[in-house]
Amino acid sequence: MTPAELSLTVVRAVRSAVDEGVLCVDVPAGRDVKVERPRPGGVGDYASPVALKLAAASGLAPRAVAEALRGRLADAPGVARVDISGPGFLNFTLDAASAQDEHVRLVRTVLALGPRYGHGDALAGQHIAFARVDEPRALAVTSAAVELLRSQGATAEIGSYGNERPHVLPDQGGLPDLVGPEAARWAYLRAAPHDRPAPAAELLAQRDSNPYFRVRYAYTRTRALTRNAHALGFTSAPGDLGLGANPGAPGPAANPGPTATGVDLLTHLADHPPTLLRAAELRAPDRVARHLEGVADALLDFQHCVLPLGDEKPLAAHRARLALAEAAGAVLAGGLSLFGIRVPEYL
Repeated sequence: MTPAELSLTVVRAVRSAVDEGVLCVDVPAGRDVKVERPRPGGVGDYASPVALKLAAASGLAPRAVAEALRGRLADAPGVARVDISGPGFLNFTLDAASAQDEHVRLVRTVLALGPRYGHGDALAGQHIAFARVDEPRALAVTSAAVELLRSQGATAEIGSYGNERPHVLPDQGGLPDLVGPEAARWAYLRAAPHDRPAPAAELLAQRDSNPYFRVRYAYTRTRALTRNAHALGFTSAPGDLGLGANPGAPGPAANPGPTATGVDLLTHLADHPPTLLRAAELRAPDRVARHLEGVADALLDFQHCVLPLGDEKPLAAHRARLALAEAAGAVLAGGLSLFGIRVPEYL
């Protein structure tokens, strides 16, 4: 059950409620029914604010609309449970088979698109022209916004720079001179507009507390996992991760960690396209930087169960886990490329 399929399922539920006289609204098209990851306080795999959208036209409170739809959604194929949260969000928990199919499809999609995963045409037809800027931080943020807008189908440019990708201009004695242009660019982009960029000493530190190091290190770990898997005679193939809901459950790897199910990493990969779109709409590259940190952290938690342990032979589950790790690497590489930052093979 994909988000698009779930949107159509919601449309059918609305149509059923209208036909039965429970709701008096215009039935929305599938593309107009948003299905996304649950917001804080939500539950399950996906959520939709459709009840809030229909409430005014129906003359009912959003939760009443959600209640009217919940009963018509609970028995939908692939849906294990429907809950209502907040003012009227519908929260969907997929059944195990549907969730597994979605996860496999997600990894295959990421691997097929590579660093361009998350690019789309949602902003096609828009043209945005930014005024030329030369101050390093302003130029870094503006050029990243241009790349994000282009990744979503818009045309964008900075003044007389035109379609060329501008680079951060070093200022004498400034951050680019101290740490290099790419580290400085990360510092400028990772900081929210009201925050100061990280200091040079932090950017140069080779430790987990440095997000710039951690994101690039996570990418190098995905490359190392692929090399090591090849040395052991196997390659990646999306499939069942073989870890179950309980990381300590019996399987090819013995209790590798609290997030070793891969669910957190899968969730971050699924969130990549909407993150890029929202960051483009808001001209907010700091959202992408924080998202990449989340991908990196989830990958670093998951990496320990990718390869066989000891004398263990490579199994289909190891191939699936390697595919998930490689998908994470593609997202990290794609996100950093939008910032004009290269990904290292070794670190």
